[in-house]
Amino acid sequence: MSLVWISGASAGIGAALAASVPFADARVIDISRRGGTTAGHVAADLADPASWPMVEQHFSTELEQYDGPRAVFVHNAGTIEPIGPAAEVDPGDYTRAVLLNSAAPQILGRAFLRASAHLSCPRRLILVTSGAARTPYPGWSSYAAGKASVDHWVRTVGAEQGVAGCQVLAVAPGVVDTGMQAVIRAADFPAVERFRELAETGGLSTPADAAAGIWSLLDRELPNGSVVDLRTLGRAR
Repeated sequence: MSLVWISGASAGIGAALAASVPFADARVIDISRRGGTTAGHVAADLADPASWPMVEQHFSTELEQYDGPRAVFVHNAGTIEPIGPAAEVDPGDYTRAVLLNSAAPQILGRAFLRASAHLSCPRRLILVTSGAARTPYPGWSSYAAGKASVDHWVRTVGAEQGVAGCQVLAVAPGVVDTGMQAVIRAADFPAVERFRELAETGGLSTPADAAAGIWSLLDRELPNGSVVDLRTLGRAR
């Protein structure tokens, strides 16, 4: 039985990932507050550091004597809110966003690597990133900085793992028709019209398409530590 964890699988891209896991024998486990439609659920508020040791212990318990064909963790959880100038948004909301977008991917990614280090089967760690990691959008500082940190963490840890270790990748799915996009279109920030126009002109991809693109990375021979954009998939860097 393959073991597949997906954080934030209760909606959007995460739910689409959980619904389309490409392994017939997979046990799929959602890590989120609400829970999705997968067979397993670890209830955790990943914006709260108090939940991180519990998730790490879960990884360790599940993998301690695991002898299946593969172990995969897709870290998808993140938040665009609060949207607004960093100096003006609610401090508590901003702190939670920084913890969820910047710290949780690194802490949980490290936890999965440590818990699975003894395995001889293929291991995959995929972190969902965004084009906002490279393009500054005023009003998105906690989200964009978080995704930039994801990208460089993946590059660094991928280099540490090398060809014999866990494959570590970051993937930007593009602009996807999710609840996050609805929040973006309803917000007031300088680039909002671009996102409203994308929705009006059919420029959004579907969560199912994004999930298919993310799962397709498992069949590609990408250098460890690659950061890829599904819109330009041939140009990993």
